[in-house]
Amino acid sequence: MTTAAAYSISAPDGGFEKTTIERRELGPHDVLIDVKYAGICHSDIHTARNEWRGTQYPCVPGHEIAGLVAAVGPEVTRHKVGDRVGVGCMVDSCGSCEACLAGEESYCTGGVTWTYNSAVSEEIQPGGVTLGGYSTQVVVTENFVLSIPEGIGLDVAAPLLCAGITLFSPLRHWNAGPGKRVAIIGMGGLGHIGVKIAAALGAEVTVLSHSLSKREDGLRLGAQHYYVTSDKQTFKDLRGTFDLIINTVSANLPMDDYMRLLRLDGSLVILGLPDKPLAVQPFTIAAQRRSLAGSMIGGIAQTQEMLNFCSEHGIGAEIEVISADGIDAAYERVLASDVRYRFVIDTATM
Repeated sequence: MTTAAAYSISAPDGGFEKTTIERRELGPHDVLIDVKYAGICHSDIHTARNEWRGTQYPCVPGHEIAGLVAAVGPEVTRHKVGDRVGVGCMVDSCGSCEACLAGEESYCTGGVTWTYNSAVSEEIQPGGVTLGGYSTQVVVTENFVLSIPEGIGLDVAAPLLCAGITLFSPLRHWNAGPGKRVAIIGMGGLGHIGVKIAAALGAEVTVLSHSLSKREDGLRLGAQHYYVTSDKQTFKDLRGTFDLIINTVSANLPMDDYMRLLRLDGSLVILGLPDKPLAVQPFTIAAQRRSLAGSMIGGIAQTQEMLNFCSEHGIGAEIEVISADGIDAAYERVLASDVRYRFVIDTATM
C-alpha cells in the first residue's frame, strides 16, 4: 500500500480535516495519478453531510479529478507516465451487462463502483470503501482514466469530469444542434457549462433563471436569450417554444408550467434531483407528444468525446481555485449560491 495526504470528514455535522489515507498497490491495469485539482460538486456536499443516507465515515469526497500520471501497472496500454488525465464519477463497473457493453457504464446494472463512498473489496481499497479526489494521489484502473487534451487547463478541466459530462450527455442524446431551441434551467455549476456546450453545438440557447443577476454571464457564455422565471409572463411568452429543456436545479419547480414551454415532440430532461415528486398533468404531456425524461452522467467513451469537444471549442468551467483548508467555507458558499461557478481545490495546498 501507498499513502496520500487527503481531507476527510468524519461526521455529518463535522468539518474537514487533513489526514493520511492508504491507496492500493498498482495492479497490472492500474494507473497512479498525482492529483493536481479536484472540483467541488454539490453531490460531495450531499454525501459528506449524509443527506442521501448511507455515507460511510471517514469520507473523502471528490469525483472531478485532474492530474498527471505518476506510475502505471505493467499491462497498462492507454496511459503513460506524465500524461494529463482525469477521473470522474466512476472508477469501475461490471463490464458485462447490457449497459456496459453499450458503453453506458453509468447505467451499469451489475454495479457501478463510484469514485467515493462506494463499497469495494479490501484488495481494491483499504477499509472497503472508495476514497475520492480530495487527496494528493488516487489509483484507478486504466479503463476509467480519461485523457485531458492539451487545449484545456487542468484546473478548468476538473469540473468537466462531472458537470461537463452531465450536460454533454443529454445534449448529445437529444440532438442539440443547429435549428434546435434549447433552454437551460439554472445558471449554476451545471447550467453555465450547459450554456457553453449547447452554444458550441450550434443550438439557439436560452437561460431560464429565477433572477437577472447572472444575465450578463449567461449571454457572455453563449446564450442568445435570458428570461426570469419569477415573472409569470415568461411562461406565457415562451409557451410551445423549445425542442429541449434541461433542468439543472434541485428546487421543487412547477414542472407542469415548464412542460408547457415545449413544442411538439419536445423533451424536458431532469438532472437536478428535488426532494419531492414531480407534478405534471397527463394532458400537458399528451397534448404535444412531449416527453419528461432524466439523465445521469455519460459513459467513459462519451466522457472522452466531451473532453475532446471542449478542447476543440475552448470550453472549460468558470472556476474559483481554493486551498484545501477552505473546503468547509466553500461548502457554505455553494449552499448560499455564492460562487461563479465552480470551486476547485488546489491539491498542492495539501
